[in-house]
Amino acid sequence: MILGGSCALAKERVNTRTVHYRSGSEVVSGFLVTPAGSGKHPALVVIHEWWGLNDWVKEQAEKLGEQGYAALAVDLYRGEATSDPSVAHQLARGLPHDRALRDLEAAFHYLASRPDVDSNKIGSIGWCMGGGYSMELAIHEPKLAACVVNYGALPTDPEDINRIQAPVLGNFGAEDRGIPPTAVSNFEKAMVSAHKKVNVKIYSGAGHAFENPNNKAGYRPQAARDAWNRTVAFLAETLK
Repeated sequence: MILGGSCALAKERVNTRTVHYRSGSEVVSGFLVTPAGSGKHPALVVIHEWWGLNDWVKEQAEKLGEQGYAALAVDLYRGEATSDPSVAHQLARGLPHDRALRDLEAAFHYLASRPDVDSNKIGSIGWCMGGGYSMELAIHEPKLAACVVNYGALPTDPEDINRIQAPVLGNFGAEDRGIPPTAVSNFEKAMVSAHKKVNVKIYSGAGHAFENPNNKAGYRPQAARDAWNRTVAFLAETLK
């Protein structure tokens, strides 16, 4: 149920609005993109980087909306966003882990409650910090139908991996010092051993956050295009 929000036409094929929904005893907000067509749509919980819910993340949600998904970009920082790395570090460290998970579950259930969403076809996608939280939502929400993680932290606990029901797509950089190729390989092996569906790719010459053009030194356009194409194909296979 929408507790508040305003609707505006963003592009020819999608509508955007700020929506409000309950997370526990609180009311939180998110940026919702819905396709212009009628009927029930597959949906995605879209999870921001450590910068917060900024314009780039909203653009990704709109691009997903143009692909036919209802895309809800969550606001884990409750209205705060920054382009300063030191501030982003503080925001990420100050984010209560249990509250973030509760907000993500709330976003999932909000989407599932919408009459224009197919509640059996809801996935998640995130980048950097949001990629790690996309994985965590897959661990904690058994009804999640797809999970995309872009250079986000990966689970290592076998119990966590066993809890994952959704197929997982991962895009990573070979030069990412925070999530090195060995960590990606170990995750892939653990998923395969647990008979889970997983598809990961490591891009040579790319480091962390290679998909975001705001990362001036680290942006890799060719790898970013390929990662996006992989994402579109994966979501079409798992959610449509």
